[in-house]
Amino acid sequence: MVNTFEYDFNQQPNSVWKGKTSFSTGLYINGQFVDGVEGKTIDVVNPADGKVFAKVAEATSKDVDRAVEAAHKAFKTVWGLKCPGSQRGKLLMKLADLIEQNADELAALESLDNGKAFATAKGFDVQQSAETIRYYGGWCDKHHGKTIEVDEHKLAYTRNEPFGVVGQIIPWNFPLLMFAWKLGPALSTGNTIVLKPSEFTPLTAIRMAHLIQEAGFPPGVVNIVTGYGATAGAAISSHMMIDKVAFTGSTLVGRTVLKAAADSNLK
Repeated sequence: MVNTFEYDFNQQPNSVWKGKTSFSTGLYINGQFVDGVEGKTIDVVNPADGKVFAKVAEATSKDVDRAVEAAHKAFKTVWGLKCPGSQRGKLLMKLADLIEQNADELAALESLDNGKAFATAKGFDVQQSAETIRYYGGWCDKHHGKTIEVDEHKLAYTRNEPFGVVGQIIPWNFPLLMFAWKLGPALSTGNTIVLKPSEFTPLTAIRMAHLIQEAGFPPGVVNIVTGYGATAGAAISSHMMIDKVAFTGSTLVGRTVLKAAADSNLK
C-alpha cells in the first residue's frame, strides 16, 4: 500500500505557515502513485533535528523501466508531435497557477525537508519556480524552424523536433527550483520525463506530481521516481530508451553519469 505523508504545521511552534498537508508518497508512474517493485521505502530526515519524519517509496532499476515505458508510450501517443504547442502551453500555464495557489504549502514543505527559511523558500524558490514554468509555457508554440535562402533551385529548411524521453536527476539544495528548471524546457519542447529527485529532499517533487496530475497532464508525460543514485540514478543514466539525460550535482557523480550515458546510447 502506498504511504501517505501527513503533517500538521499548526503543531510546530516555529512554523510560519499554519496548515496541514497530506499526500501520497509513492512513485509517480503513468499518472498514478504506486509502490516500488520491491516494496522498500526511504526515510526522510528533518535536517533541523535529525529525526525521520516521512517515508517515500524507493525506486529500483525495474521501477525506472516502468517509468520509461510509460514516458515512451506517452511521447508516441499523447505528447511530442502528437500534442500541439498551444496545448502544452496551456498545461504548463495551469501548473504555474497551481504552484502559486499552493505557495505556502510548498514553501513549508521545502523548509521542513531542506532546512532553508520559509521566507526564502516562498519568496525565491516557489516564486521563481512558478515564473520558470510560466515562461516555458509561453515558449511552447514558438519553437520554429527556419527556411534558408540557398539559390532558386533549392529549398533548405530546419525543423526542431523533441528528443523523446528525457531522464533528469536533481540535487538537494534547490529541490523545487531545480525541478522547475529541468521540467519547463523539456516539456515545452515536447519531451516526456523520468525525473529522480535527491533522496534527501524528495517531498516537493512528489507534491508537484500531484499538481501535475491536477493540471491535467496526460499519464506518462511526467514520471517521478524517488530512489538512490547508485540504483535509480544509474538506471536513468544508462537506460537505452532514454534519449537525453540532464544532471545537476557533484563533479564526481557527473563523471559517472557522463560515462554511463556515453557507454549506452550517447544521450
